[in-house]
Amino acid sequence: MNEAYWLSATNLALGVVVLICAFVVAAAVAREVTARMHKRAKLSAELDRDMRDLVREFDDHAFLNPQLGITMADGGEKIDPKDPK
Repeated sequence: MNEAYWLSATNLALGVVVLICAFVVAAAVAREVTARMHKRAKLSAELDRDMRDLVREFDDHAFLNPQLGITMADGGEKIDPKDPK
């Protein structure tokens, strides 16, 4: 067997090793990106749930301060939209 055969066989083997390494790296990157996207989606869902709870509890522009009682941002009385004045 001549030198060209062994050189070609070695290059083919190294090429296969490089392709395997590239596949492993690509799989690891894809797994990491997927994990980050899943984590971000989960966090977003939790924040959305918390915001819905906060909005449900929010009463127009009034809020409870333990030392002052119920306060309003404009200092006025709450006007119901059903009751025109």
